[in-house]
Amino acid sequence: MALIAANSPWGYLYHDLLKSEVTFGFVEKGFELTEPFYLWINDGLMAIFFFHVGLEIKREILDGELSSIRKASLPVIAALGGVLVPIIIYINSISNPDLVRGWGVPMATDIAFSLGILQLFGKKVPIGLKVFLTAFAIVDDLAAVIVIAVFYATDIQLTLVLYAGIILAFMVFLGLKKYFSKFIFFPLSVVVWILFLKSGIHPTIAGVLLALTIPATRRTTLDMFFENIKASLQSFVKEKEHVRSHQILKIEQVHAAVDIRIASEKINSPLQKIEHDLRPWIVFFIMPVFAFANAGVTLTSSTVVDFGLVLPIAIALIGGKFIGITLASWLAVKLKIAYLPKGVNFKYIIGVAFLGGLGFTMSLFIANLAFLDPVLLSSAKIGVILGSFVSGILGYVILRILISKKKSITVS
Repeated sequence: MALIAANSPWGYLYHDLLKSEVTFGFVEKGFELTEPFYLWINDGLMAIFFFHVGLEIKREILDGELSSIRKASLPVIAALGGVLVPIIIYINSISNPDLVRGWGVPMATDIAFSLGILQLFGKKVPIGLKVFLTAFAIVDDLAAVIVIAVFYATDIQLTLVLYAGIILAFMVFLGLKKYFSKFIFFPLSVVVWILFLKSGIHPTIAGVLLALTIPATRRTTLDMFFENIKASLQSFVKEKEHVRSHQILKIEQVHAAVDIRIASEKINSPLQKIEHDLRPWIVFFIMPVFAFANAGVTLTSSTVVDFGLVLPIAIALIGGKFIGITLASWLAVKLKIAYLPKGVNFKYIIGVAFLGGLGFTMSLFIANLAFLDPVLLSSAKIGVILGSFVSGILGYVILRILISKKKSITVS
């Protein structure tokens, strides 16, 4: 849709909308933030996206596929291979020294799009393969966050960083005390985001750091949860005939339903509840809006395209991710540092390695940080779209062939 909009006769409306300035704050009192619309998307909405990424990282480290050395070894090694090899290929493919700054563009894997393609196969792929892809994509995201924070920060204002650090330390203290209140957390989060925005460190990093302060402990025990649920359900059991024959519940049943909801909320940790509640907004709103605002490259006969940037990014995404993930996984297994998930062989790893080259959202985001020149930025976006598209197709075709062969063998 972005490509169609940018290249339609009304393409100027698309670009004018993204460049139009939007102001939030109190103009009369002198406190306001004025930014182009596309920056509110890239700095604001994407901070929420990175906040969600931070929640996923924390959950996986505490009680997921990254919670032990045995579980984490293969996806971590695969992710490192998938980060380093594309960078090496990119740096060795460019001829213009001015393009070196884009080395971070092909290192990223888009977890949502890669998992989305894998989900098309449903239960036909081993569950271990989905777990592997999820885990290495999360490690990949963590690497991208570190790269953005360390290498794409400019003109850092240490005083503002210090202020943000003090607030974050207070929030960490509250988290260690297992205390969480949205009325405290969200106002402080906005302040931290503004401080990062003005400090020179990209505000999306604030999203990740804020996620790490969210407590992951439940406010009730499993036994208490069962007791509360059973007691509340008794109200419905005693009056089940009334519930069946009437649309309106008795007042004690209304109270029981509320008690069940409260008990259900308490059994979820704040971390998991927020992650669960945010997921639909991330998948169905923030990522599509970001993609629509950043993938609109105008392609006409007069468009200047730097193929010295397009091809290195595309090749690094397609070949670099494939070689890096596959080779690193093979070495880890052969050296007995890690083990393949149950039901997964290296042919499946090859298919998933190509899916790892689908760097769309994260790669476009890093491209925006790496290149300020419009020609270079457009060229980088073309390279990302091309590399991601080809990687996605190759990964899908390879996995489809493997699944078809597996099905034919089973039938035989």
